[in-house]
Amino acid sequence: MARLDVGGYLDRLGLSDPGPPSVESLHVLHAAHVEHVPYENLEIQLGRRTTVDPFEAADRIVRRRRGGYCYHLNGAFPALLRALGYHVTRHVGGVQVTAAHTAGATGNHLALTVAGLPHNTCPDGVWLADVGLGSALYEPLPLRAGTYRQGPFGCCVRPSNAEPGGWRFDNDPKGGFVGMDFRAERAEMPDFASMHEYLSTSPDSGFVRVAVVQRRDRSQAQVLRGLVLSRIDEDGVSTSLLGSPIQWYGALAEVYGLSLDDVPPVERDGLWRRVLAAHEEYERASRLDSSDGP
Repeated sequence: MARLDVGGYLDRLGLSDPGPPSVESLHVLHAAHVEHVPYENLEIQLGRRTTVDPFEAADRIVRRRRGGYCYHLNGAFPALLRALGYHVTRHVGGVQVTAAHTAGATGNHLALTVAGLPHNTCPDGVWLADVGLGSALYEPLPLRAGTYRQGPFGCCVRPSNAEPGGWRFDNDPKGGFVGMDFRAERAEMPDFASMHEYLSTSPDSGFVRVAVVQRRDRSQAQVLRGLVLSRIDEDGVSTSLLGSPIQWYGALAEVYGLSLDDVPPVERDGLWRRVLAAHEEYERASRLDSSDGP
């Protein structure tokens, strides 16, 4: 049976001994995870296959100092929390990217809750602790209806209209998606295998079409989509174009801590060409759209 390197995982988060389960320690663990382990789909862009096995994801996070997307981040994080004594539940969720997309737990997201930690802000003791939402959550939120603010982002938690008995997270308008619904029932990792296969291999998947890397800290979010690096903070959104491989790989290392030491030079060249080609195709499509006129 696979074993989790708890000490190595905590070291990856810049932590030593977080102490026994508590609201305060959960907040520290969550914030450290989103600061140190980026949301990224570079394995997909490299054409490498991954699974939804939490221990495979944890090994990639710890040993190779990489990240992943929701199935990986919210797959591995509960393994760490359970090893530390927390009561964690996985749920089938669904990220609604735009208002034109259907709301509901479509399975394109794995959501997490942590129970047994009552607090004056959360009398029931159940928390939304989701490290797989990219730029959205910095710290856990009480799983109770209300509006909340974390740094430059506001959000809302409420009962889901699309999932009876489930919950809805409404994202800040500055964020990269509209919201996320999840079901109340417990889910297991095999429940996400088929959607993971689609998201990581289908030419219709946004993860296949565009390289995405994101991280949060207390005061900002930094989002790389293709060649465009965006910083979102209290002053708004600022963007820069990373027009060379030196700039692009430099941002991966400096902003996200992704040195990609596990990627040979020939694969690095291929990854850059793929990201550049996707950007050029996007620009061509944008020019065609604008030439159509009103």
